[in-house]
Amino acid sequence: MFDRIKNAAENLRHRAHVTPIATSSTLNHLSGASVFFKCENLQRIGAFKFRGAYNAISRLSDEEKKRGIVTFSSGNHAQAVALVGRILGVRTTVVMPDNAPSIKRTATQGYGAEVIDYATEETSREVIAEQLQREHGYTLIPPYDHLDVIAGQGTAALELMAQAEEQKK
Repeated sequence: MFDRIKNAAENLRHRAHVTPIATSSTLNHLSGASVFFKCENLQRIGAFKFRGAYNAISRLSDEEKKRGIVTFSSGNHAQAVALVGRILGVRTTVVMPDNAPSIKRTATQGYGAEVIDYATEETSREVIAEQLQREHGYTLIPPYDHLDVIAGQGTAALELMAQAEEQKK
């Protein structure tokens, strides 16, 4: 898996922001260790989820990109997939609970995704996404349990380790 993460880091070079790290002398003192925080709130869409979405979607074949993608999320992964879809010219459909925060829904739609609402007490997002996948030939890009998504998200830790080592010098 580590090789996949290194490969994802290369794939994300100049696409994802290199986010800063921060420390806290108070936490360092209290913990007796050097504590580092990775400021992924400064990443595109405000979360590390951009890394995984970009890595996964950019690796799709031209045919898969042409058919479009579907995902399910109530927030950050939805926005990440929508933004990456816009960047790469891939149609995106997001299955989102009807009670998702309006700011997340608005951002997802603003990036160009079609949002399919569902009632959480009536069905599951996975069932709806799988149905859309079968009906339209979409490729499913889940928020977890996908090696390219995981590898892309893992680049935040890889970057953190390199930055922390450099800061110690």
